Amino acid sequence: MTDTTAPSTIALRPDFAAIAEWIKPGAKILDLGCGDGSLLRYLRDTRNVFGYGVEIDDDNLLSCFCNGINVIQNDLETGLSSFESDSFDYVILSQTLQATRHTEGIIQEMLRVGKEGIVSFPNFGYWKNRMQVISGHMPVSKNLPYHWYDTPNIHLCTLGDFEALCQQCDARILERRVMNGGHPVNFLPNLMGMLAFYRFERRE
Repeated sequence: MTDTTAPSTIALRPDFAAIAEWIKPGAKILDLGCGDGSLLRYLRDTRNVFGYGVEIDDDNLLSCFCNGINVIQNDLETGLSSFESDSFDYVILSQTLQATRHTEGIIQEMLRVGKEGIVSFPNFGYWKNRMQVISGHMPVSKNLPYHWYDTPNIHLCTLGDFEALCQQCDARILERRVMNGGHPVNFLPNLMGMLAFYRFERRE
């Protein structure tokens, strides 16, 4: 399907294209913490998916409606009990993992309601973050734009941390991608990568 999304969207959110490469055309999607629905709209326009978003913020819900996105108001921390097991081809948690309180439970629920899970998050192990910590300050960057006193991020992690969580949750990692400024990182990814992407499934 032809990519009809404005170039500015790709420039601002190169992670959308990275996620889209893992999505089969026509798939059924659940986007957790979907924000204003931009990712779902992008996947709808480029991969012809059918999907729902889950969001709690009233302003974001209104934006979803304006974008023509099917959205359900719900708090992720209470679980996904309204969805049956294996209801979706993919369940996505895009740059929201670090703001969740019951992270393990959310990963397990993703594995229950979806055939595959896709997670992206800012890599706390990125070298510039490490340097800010060494200098005595919590990191502030493009991917971590908040200060320590106003941040919604409560569970920052590195690539190694997330992979250990997947093992604990009986999740089998299918693919991993690491990016820096929209470009793939293959050399020392836990040190040189700003943003991490994982695709995983239930371990049989």
